[in-house]
Amino acid sequence: MSVPSNMQKVKCLEDLDALAKAYLPGSIWEFGSTGAENNLSREGNRRAFDDIWLQPRILKDVSKRSIKQDLLGKTYDAPFGIAPMGASAMFGFEADLNYARAAKVANIPFVMSGSALIPMEQVAEANSDVWFQAYVDADRDSIAALSDRVWQAGIKNLVITVDVPVPGNRKVSLRKGFEYPMRPGLGIAIDALSHPRWLFGTFLRTLLSSGLPHIENYGPERGIPIISMKAPERKHIRDGLNWEDMKWLRDRWQGKLLIKGVLSPEDTKTAAATGLDGLFVSNHGGRMLDTAVPALKALPEIAAEKGAMSILFDSGIRRGTDVVKALALGADFVFIGRPFLYAAALGEQAGVAHAIELLSQEVYRTIAQLGCTELDELGDRLYLLLSHFVSISGISPLAMTRSSAVLKSPRIFSGSPSFTAKAASNCS
Repeated sequence: MSVPSNMQKVKCLEDLDALAKAYLPGSIWEFGSTGAENNLSREGNRRAFDDIWLQPRILKDVSKRSIKQDLLGKTYDAPFGIAPMGASAMFGFEADLNYARAAKVANIPFVMSGSALIPMEQVAEANSDVWFQAYVDADRDSIAALSDRVWQAGIKNLVITVDVPVPGNRKVSLRKGFEYPMRPGLGIAIDALSHPRWLFGTFLRTLLSSGLPHIENYGPERGIPIISMKAPERKHIRDGLNWEDMKWLRDRWQGKLLIKGVLSPEDTKTAAATGLDGLFVSNHGGRMLDTAVPALKALPEIAAEKGAMSILFDSGIRRGTDVVKALALGADFVFIGRPFLYAAALGEQAGVAHAIELLSQEVYRTIAQLGCTELDELGDRLYLLLSHFVSISGISPLAMTRSSAVLKSPRIFSGSPSFTAKAASNCS
Protein backbone atom coordinates (compact mmCIF):
# COMPACT_ATOMS: atom_id res chain seq x y z
CA MET A 1 0.00 0.00 0.00
CA SER A 2 1.49 3.30 -1.10
CA VAL A 3 2.14 6.14 1.32
CA PRO A 4 -0.50 8.92 1.05
CA SER A 5 0.83 11.99 -0.72
CA ASN A 6 0.25 14.23 2.30
CA MET A 7 2.36 11.87 4.42
CA GLN A 8 5.32 11.44 2.08
CA LYS A 9 7.53 13.56 4.36
CA VAL A 10 6.47 11.73 7.54
CA LYS A 11 9.62 9.91 8.64
CA CYS A 12 8.71 9.27 12.29
CA LEU A 13 5.57 9.30 14.39
CA GLU A 14 6.35 12.73 15.83
CA ASP A 15 6.10 14.23 12.32
CA LEU A 16 2.37 13.52 12.41
CA ASP A 17 1.63 16.07 15.13
CA ALA A 18 2.03 19.25 13.09
CA LEU A 19 0.22 17.83 10.07
CA ALA A 20 -2.72 16.67 12.17
CA LYS A 21 -2.93 20.00 13.98
CA ALA A 22 -3.22 21.80 10.66
CA TYR A 23 -5.83 19.35 9.34
CA LEU A 24 -8.15 19.12 12.36
CA PRO A 25 -10.49 21.76 13.82
CA GLY A 26 -9.05 23.22 16.99
CA SER A 27 -11.68 21.67 19.26
CA ILE A 28 -11.00 18.18 17.95
CA TRP A 29 -7.22 18.64 18.00
CA GLU A 30 -7.32 19.80 21.61
CA PHE A 31 -9.54 16.88 22.61
CA GLY A 32 -7.08 14.38 21.19
CA SER A 33 -3.80 16.02 22.09
CA THR A 34 -4.28 17.39 25.60
CA GLY A 35 -4.44 15.74 29.00
CA ALA A 36 -6.15 16.58 32.25
CA GLU A 37 -5.76 19.94 33.98
CA ASN A 38 -2.17 21.17 33.55
CA ASN A 39 -0.98 18.28 31.35
CA LEU A 40 1.71 17.31 33.85
CA SER A 41 1.09 13.56 33.58
CA ARG A 42 0.87 13.68 29.80
CA GLU A 43 4.19 15.51 29.62
CA GLY A 44 5.66 13.33 32.36
CA ASN A 45 4.98 10.25 30.26
CA ARG A 46 7.37 11.52 27.63
CA ARG A 47 10.00 12.82 30.04
CA ALA A 48 10.16 9.45 31.79
CA PHE A 49 11.69 7.93 28.67
CA ASP A 50 14.48 10.51 28.83
CA ASP A 51 15.65 9.01 32.13
CA ILE A 52 16.37 5.66 30.47
CA TRP A 53 19.49 5.09 28.40
CA LEU A 54 20.54 2.14 26.31
CA GLN A 55 23.95 0.46 26.16
CA PRO A 56 24.81 -1.21 22.85
CA ARG A 57 26.92 -4.35 22.59
CA ILE A 58 29.17 -4.62 19.56
CA LEU A 59 30.27 -7.33 17.15
CA LYS A 60 27.19 -9.43 17.68
CA ASP A 61 25.75 -11.28 14.69
CA VAL A 62 22.32 -9.65 14.35
CA SER A 63 21.67 -10.65 10.73
CA LYS A 64 18.83 -12.99 11.75
CA ARG A 65 17.05 -10.73 14.25
CA SER A 66 13.30 -10.74 14.80
CA ILE A 67 10.81 -8.39 16.42
CA LYS A 68 8.00 -10.96 16.57
CA GLN A 69 6.36 -11.25 19.96
CA ASP A 70 3.94 -13.70 21.59
CA LEU A 71 0.93 -12.32 23.44
CA LEU A 72 -2.09 -14.13 24.88
CA GLY A 73 -1.60 -17.19 22.72
CA LYS A 74 -0.83 -15.46 19.42
CA THR A 75 2.40 -14.48 17.70
CA TYR A 76 2.43 -10.95 16.32
CA ASP A 77 4.87 -9.49 13.81
CA ALA A 78 5.81 -6.57 16.07
CA PRO A 79 5.78 -6.00 19.84
CA PHE A 80 3.31 -3.13 19.68
CA GLY A 81 -0.35 -2.59 18.94
CA ILE A 82 -2.92 0.16 18.48
CA ALA A 83 -4.38 1.45 21.75
CA PRO A 84 -8.09 2.24 22.19
CA MET A 85 -9.03 5.82 21.30
CA GLY A 86 -12.53 7.19 21.68
CA ALA A 87 -14.35 9.17 19.00
CA SER A 88 -11.63 8.35 16.44
CA ALA A 89 -14.10 8.61 13.57
CA MET A 90 -14.45 12.33 14.34
CA PHE A 91 -10.76 12.69 13.53
CA GLY A 92 -10.61 10.56 10.41
CA PHE A 93 -13.18 8.90 8.17
CA GLU A 94 -14.02 5.42 9.48
CA ALA A 95 -10.88 5.55 11.62
CA ASP A 96 -11.69 2.46 13.69
CA LEU A 97 -12.19 0.39 10.56
CA ASN A 98 -8.90 1.67 9.19
CA TYR A 99 -7.10 0.74 12.42
CA ALA A 100 -8.60 -2.73 12.19
CA ARG A 101 -7.70 -3.26 8.54
CA ALA A 102 -4.16 -1.93 8.88
CA ALA A 103 -3.57 -3.99 12.04
CA LYS A 104 -4.80 -7.14 10.30
CA VAL A 105 -2.43 -6.66 7.38
CA ALA A 106 0.51 -5.86 9.67
CA ASN A 107 -0.40 -8.67 12.12
CA ILE A 108 -0.47 -6.49 15.21
CA PRO A 109 -3.27 -6.20 17.80
CA PHE A 110 -5.83 -3.42 17.81
CA VAL A 111 -7.94 -2.59 20.86
CA MET A 112 -11.21 -0.95 19.89
CA SER A 113 -12.49 1.78 22.20
CA GLY A 114 -15.81 1.49 24.00
CA SER A 115 -16.49 5.10 23.01
CA ALA A 116 -15.97 4.44 19.30
CA LEU A 117 -18.42 5.86 16.78
CA ILE A 118 -18.57 2.67 14.71
CA PRO A 119 -20.37 -0.48 15.94
CA MET A 120 -18.10 -3.18 17.31
CA GLU A 121 -19.76 -5.76 15.05
CA GLN A 122 -18.67 -3.88 11.95
CA VAL A 123 -15.10 -3.54 13.20
CA ALA A 124 -14.90 -7.22 14.22
CA GLU A 125 -16.05 -8.18 10.73
CA ALA A 126 -13.10 -6.24 9.31
CA ASN A 127 -10.63 -7.90 11.70
CA SER A 128 -11.53 -11.05 13.63
CA ASP A 129 -8.62 -10.47 16.04
CA VAL A 130 -9.87 -7.09 17.27
CA TRP A 131 -9.94 -6.58 21.06
CA PHE A 132 -12.59 -4.52 22.84
CA GLN A 133 -12.01 -1.98 25.61
CA ALA A 134 -15.09 -1.33 27.74
CA TYR A 135 -16.19 1.42 30.06
CA VAL A 136 -18.60 -0.38 32.37
CA ASP A 137 -21.09 0.92 34.89
CA ALA A 138 -21.13 -0.31 38.47
CA ASP A 139 -24.12 -2.45 37.57
CA ARG A 140 -23.74 -6.15 36.87
CA ASP A 141 -26.80 -6.36 34.65
CA SER A 142 -25.27 -3.66 32.45
CA ILE A 143 -21.87 -5.36 32.49
CA ALA A 144 -23.46 -8.67 31.56
CA ALA A 145 -25.41 -7.17 28.67
CA LEU A 146 -22.35 -5.42 27.22
CA SER A 147 -20.03 -8.42 27.62
CA ASP A 148 -22.64 -10.65 25.96
CA ARG A 149 -22.74 -8.28 23.01
CA VAL A 150 -18.93 -8.31 22.79
CA TRP A 151 -18.84 -12.13 22.79
CA GLN A 152 -21.60 -12.38 20.21
CA ALA A 153 -19.61 -10.04 17.96
CA GLY A 154 -16.85 -12.66 17.96
CA ILE A 155 -14.45 -10.65 20.14
CA LYS A 156 -12.50 -12.82 22.58
CA ASN A 157 -10.21 -10.31 24.33
CA LEU A 158 -12.05 -7.94 26.67
CA VAL A 159 -10.29 -5.01 28.35
CA ILE A 160 -12.02 -3.20 31.22
CA THR A 161 -10.82 0.35 31.80
CA VAL A 162 -10.59 0.83 35.56
CA ASP A 163 -9.00 4.26 36.00
CA VAL A 164 -12.14 6.32 35.29
CA PRO A 165 -14.32 6.14 38.41
CA VAL A 166 -15.24 9.73 37.49
CA PRO A 167 -14.40 11.69 34.33
CA GLY A 168 -11.10 13.51 34.09
CA ASN A 169 -10.96 17.30 34.12
CA ARG A 170 -9.88 18.09 30.57
CA LYS A 171 -10.45 21.81 30.80
CA VAL A 172 -8.68 22.72 27.56
CA SER A 173 -10.95 20.64 25.34
CA LEU A 174 -14.01 21.79 27.28
CA ARG A 175 -13.09 25.43 26.62
CA LYS A 176 -12.84 24.57 22.94
CA GLY A 177 -16.35 23.16 23.05
CA PHE A 178 -15.57 19.45 22.77
CA GLU A 179 -17.66 17.39 25.15
CA TYR A 180 -20.07 14.42 24.95
CA PRO A 181 -22.26 15.36 23.22
CA MET A 182 -20.86 18.35 21.36
CA ARG A 183 -23.23 21.31 21.47
CA PRO A 184 -23.55 22.97 18.06
CA GLY A 185 -22.82 26.66 18.11
CA LEU A 186 -21.18 29.50 16.21
CA GLY A 187 -17.71 28.72 17.53
CA ILE A 188 -17.89 25.06 16.51
CA ALA A 189 -19.26 26.03 13.09
CA ILE A 190 -16.47 28.54 12.43
CA ASP A 191 -13.91 26.01 13.61
CA ALA A 192 -15.20 23.42 11.15
CA LEU A 193 -15.54 25.83 8.22
CA SER A 194 -11.95 26.99 8.70
CA HIS A 195 -10.75 23.41 8.13
CA PRO A 196 -12.40 22.45 4.83
CA ARG A 197 -10.26 19.36 4.24
CA TRP A 198 -11.54 17.84 7.48
CA LEU A 199 -15.08 19.18 6.95
CA PHE A 200 -15.45 17.52 3.54
CA GLY A 201 -13.03 14.63 3.95
CA THR A 202 -14.24 13.42 7.33
CA PHE A 203 -17.40 15.01 8.73
CA LEU A 204 -19.61 15.51 5.66
CA ARG A 205 -18.35 12.27 4.16
CA THR A 206 -19.40 10.46 7.35
CA LEU A 207 -22.85 12.10 7.30
CA LEU A 208 -23.41 11.00 3.70
CA SER A 209 -22.22 7.44 4.26
CA SER A 210 -23.69 6.55 7.66
CA GLY A 211 -25.50 9.56 9.13
CA LEU A 212 -24.79 11.45 12.33
CA PRO A 213 -22.21 9.56 14.42
CA HIS A 214 -23.31 8.04 17.71
CA ILE A 215 -21.46 6.55 20.68
CA GLU A 216 -22.09 3.01 19.54
CA ASN A 217 -20.62 0.66 22.12
CA TYR A 218 -21.10 1.86 25.68
CA GLY A 219 -23.77 -0.76 26.23
CA PRO A 220 -25.85 -3.41 24.48
CA GLU A 221 -27.66 -0.74 22.47
CA ARG A 222 -26.70 2.34 20.50
CA GLY A 223 -25.77 5.36 22.61
CA ILE A 224 -26.13 9.12 22.25
CA PRO A 225 -25.28 11.12 19.10
CA ILE A 226 -21.92 12.86 19.11
CA ILE A 227 -23.62 16.21 18.38
CA SER A 228 -26.78 17.17 20.23
CA MET A 229 -28.40 20.13 21.95
CA LYS A 230 -29.65 17.80 24.67
CA ALA A 231 -27.63 16.41 27.53
CA PRO A 232 -27.68 12.62 27.81
CA GLU A 233 -30.64 11.34 29.77
CA ARG A 234 -28.46 9.16 31.94
CA LYS A 235 -24.89 9.58 33.04
CA HIS A 236 -22.76 6.49 33.39
CA ILE A 237 -22.00 5.65 37.02
CA ARG A 238 -18.66 3.95 37.52
CA ASP A 239 -17.56 5.11 40.97
CA GLY A 240 -18.94 1.96 42.61
CA LEU A 241 -17.05 -0.51 40.40
CA ASN A 242 -14.81 -2.77 42.54
CA TRP A 243 -12.71 -5.93 42.66
CA GLU A 244 -15.70 -8.09 43.48
CA ASP A 245 -17.21 -7.03 40.16
CA MET A 246 -14.00 -8.10 38.43
CA LYS A 247 -14.10 -11.49 40.15
CA TRP A 248 -17.71 -11.92 39.05
CA LEU A 249 -16.86 -10.95 35.46
CA ARG A 250 -13.82 -13.26 35.47
CA ASP A 251 -16.11 -16.19 36.33
CA ARG A 252 -18.56 -15.16 33.62
CA TRP A 253 -16.30 -14.16 30.70
CA GLN A 254 -15.01 -17.08 28.62
CA GLY A 255 -12.23 -15.26 26.77
CA LYS A 256 -9.16 -13.31 27.83
CA LEU A 257 -9.92 -10.66 30.45
CA LEU A 258 -7.66 -7.70 31.14
CA ILE A 259 -7.87 -4.39 32.97
CA LYS A 260 -6.44 -1.06 31.83
CA GLY A 261 -5.14 1.76 34.02
CA VAL A 262 -2.92 0.08 36.64
CA LEU A 263 -0.12 2.06 38.32
CA SER A 264 0.29 0.19 41.61
CA PRO A 265 2.09 -3.10 42.41
CA GLU A 266 -0.52 -3.76 45.10
CA ASP A 267 -3.29 -3.62 42.51
CA THR A 268 -1.19 -5.90 40.30
CA LYS A 269 -1.11 -8.55 43.03
CA THR A 270 -4.88 -8.33 43.39
CA ALA A 271 -5.34 -8.60 39.63
CA ALA A 272 -3.19 -11.73 39.54
CA ALA A 273 -5.16 -13.25 42.45
CA THR A 274 -8.40 -12.45 40.59
CA GLY A 275 -7.26 -14.61 37.69
CA LEU A 276 -6.97 -11.88 35.08
CA ASP A 277 -5.01 -12.64 31.95
CA GLY A 278 -3.23 -9.32 31.83
CA LEU A 279 -3.23 -5.64 32.60
CA PHE A 280 -2.27 -2.36 31.00
CA VAL A 281 0.19 -0.21 32.88
CA SER A 282 -1.25 3.17 31.95
CA ASN A 283 -2.21 6.58 33.26
CA HIS A 284 -4.70 6.99 30.40
CA GLY A 285 -2.29 9.12 28.43
CA GLY A 286 -2.42 11.73 31.18
CA ARG A 287 -6.11 12.33 30.46
CA MET A 288 -7.66 11.42 33.83
CA LEU A 289 -5.70 12.29 36.98
CA ASP A 290 -3.13 14.99 36.46
CA THR A 291 0.10 14.34 38.42
CA ALA A 292 -0.60 10.59 38.28
CA VAL A 293 2.78 8.86 38.13
CA PRO A 294 4.14 8.43 34.59
CA ALA A 295 3.35 4.90 33.52
CA LEU A 296 6.98 4.06 32.69
CA LYS A 297 8.08 4.89 36.23
CA ALA A 298 5.50 2.45 37.63
CA LEU A 299 6.31 -0.34 35.17
CA PRO A 300 9.25 -2.19 36.83
CA GLU A 301 7.54 -2.65 40.20
CA ILE A 302 4.35 -3.80 38.49
CA ALA A 303 6.20 -6.24 36.23
CA ALA A 304 7.79 -7.80 39.33
CA GLU A 305 4.32 -8.75 40.65
CA LYS A 306 2.72 -9.97 37.43
CA GLY A 307 2.62 -13.68 38.17
CA ALA A 308 1.14 -15.46 35.17
CA MET A 309 -0.35 -12.28 33.69
CA SER A 310 0.81 -10.44 30.59
CA ILE A 311 1.99 -6.89 31.22
CA LEU A 312 0.97 -4.44 28.55
CA PHE A 313 2.12 -0.84 28.53
CA ASP A 314 0.87 2.42 27.06
CA SER A 315 1.32 6.15 27.66
CA GLY A 316 3.92 8.20 25.84
CA ILE A 317 5.53 5.87 23.29
CA ARG A 318 6.61 7.67 20.12
CA ARG A 319 9.85 5.97 18.99
CA GLY A 320 11.25 2.50 18.47
CA THR A 321 13.68 3.21 21.29
CA ASP A 322 10.66 3.90 23.54
CA VAL A 323 9.23 0.49 22.65
CA VAL A 324 12.54 -1.17 23.47
CA LYS A 325 12.88 0.65 26.79
CA ALA A 326 9.39 -0.39 27.91
CA LEU A 327 10.06 -4.01 26.96
CA ALA A 328 13.40 -3.97 28.75
CA LEU A 329 11.72 -2.63 31.90
CA GLY A 330 9.30 -5.54 32.03
CA ALA A 331 6.47 -4.99 29.57
CA ASP A 332 5.47 -7.95 27.40
CA PHE A 333 3.88 -5.69 24.81
CA VAL A 334 3.24 -1.99 24.26
CA PHE A 335 0.40 0.02 22.75
CA ILE A 336 0.39 3.41 21.05
CA GLY A 337 -2.53 5.79 20.71
CA ARG A 338 -2.31 9.39 19.50
CA PRO A 339 0.16 8.90 16.61
CA PHE A 340 -2.08 6.26 15.03
CA LEU A 341 -5.07 8.53 15.56
CA TYR A 342 -3.34 11.27 13.59
CA ALA A 343 -2.23 8.81 10.92
CA ALA A 344 -5.83 7.65 10.46
CA ALA A 345 -7.02 11.26 10.20
CA LEU A 346 -4.44 12.15 7.57
CA GLY A 347 -4.20 9.00 5.50
CA GLU A 348 -6.90 6.47 6.50
CA GLN A 349 -5.76 2.83 6.25
CA ALA A 350 -2.67 3.68 4.22
CA GLY A 351 -1.72 6.33 6.76
CA VAL A 352 -2.01 3.88 9.65
CA ALA A 353 -0.04 1.30 7.69
CA HIS A 354 2.72 3.85 7.09
CA ALA A 355 2.89 4.68 10.81
CA ILE A 356 3.08 0.97 11.67
CA GLU A 357 5.90 0.45 9.20
CA LEU A 358 7.88 3.45 10.50
CA LEU A 359 7.71 2.21 14.08
CA SER A 360 8.45 -1.39 13.09
CA GLN A 361 11.59 -0.32 11.26
CA GLU A 362 12.73 1.75 14.23
CA VAL A 363 12.35 -1.22 16.59
CA TYR A 364 14.10 -3.51 14.09
CA ARG A 365 16.96 -1.04 13.73
CA THR A 366 17.26 -0.45 17.47
CA ILE A 367 17.69 -4.08 18.45
CA ALA A 368 20.39 -4.45 15.78
CA GLN A 369 22.26 -1.46 17.17
CA LEU A 370 21.98 -2.94 20.67
CA GLY A 371 23.45 -6.24 19.52
CA CYS A 372 20.29 -8.30 20.10
CA THR A 373 18.47 -10.75 17.87
CA GLU A 374 15.41 -11.33 20.05
CA LEU A 375 13.29 -9.01 22.16
CA ASP A 376 13.77 -11.20 25.23
CA GLU A 377 17.44 -10.20 25.22
CA LEU A 378 16.82 -6.53 25.98
CA GLY A 379 16.88 -6.62 29.78
CA ASP A 380 20.59 -5.94 30.21
CA ARG A 381 20.84 -3.11 27.71
CA LEU A 382 19.80 -0.39 30.16
CA TYR A 383 21.64 2.44 31.80
CA LEU A 384 19.36 3.79 34.50
CA LEU A 385 19.13 7.35 35.67
CA LEU A 386 18.80 7.11 39.43
CA SER A 387 16.10 9.76 39.73
CA HIS A 388 13.78 7.60 37.64
CA PHE A 389 13.42 5.19 40.49
CA VAL A 390 13.22 7.48 43.48
CA SER A 391 9.85 7.00 45.15
CA ILE A 392 8.11 9.58 47.30
CA SER A 393 8.93 7.59 50.42
CA GLY A 394 12.56 7.02 49.55
CA ILE A 395 14.60 4.52 47.58
CA SER A 396 13.26 1.00 47.29
CA PRO A 397 14.67 -2.03 45.48
CA LEU A 398 13.02 -2.52 42.12
CA ALA A 399 12.68 -5.72 40.17
CA MET A 400 14.19 -4.89 36.85
CA THR A 401 13.53 -7.00 33.82
CA ARG A 402 13.15 -10.30 32.10
CA SER A 403 16.67 -11.24 33.21
CA SER A 404 15.52 -10.81 36.85
CA ALA A 405 18.29 -8.32 37.51
CA VAL A 406 17.57 -6.16 40.54
CA LEU A 407 18.68 -2.63 41.30
CA LYS A 408 19.68 -2.88 44.96
CA SER A 409 20.68 -0.26 47.52
CA PRO A 410 21.44 2.52 45.07
CA ARG A 411 23.51 5.49 46.17
CA ILE A 412 21.72 8.79 46.41
CA PHE A 413 23.53 11.41 44.40
CA SER A 414 23.23 15.11 44.97
CA GLY A 415 23.66 17.81 42.39
CA SER A 416 23.42 16.88 38.74
CA PRO A 417 21.89 13.52 37.86
CA SER A 418 24.24 10.54 37.87
CA PHE A 419 23.93 7.04 36.60
CA THR A 420 23.73 3.77 38.51
CA ALA A 421 25.79 0.79 37.58
CA LYS A 422 24.21 -1.24 34.84
CA ALA A 423 22.93 -4.78 35.18
CA ALA A 424 25.39 -7.54 34.29
CA SER A 425 25.47 -8.20 30.58
CA ASN A 426 24.42 -11.64 29.37
CA CYS A 427 22.71 -10.92 26.06
CA SER A 428 24.04 -13.03 23.25
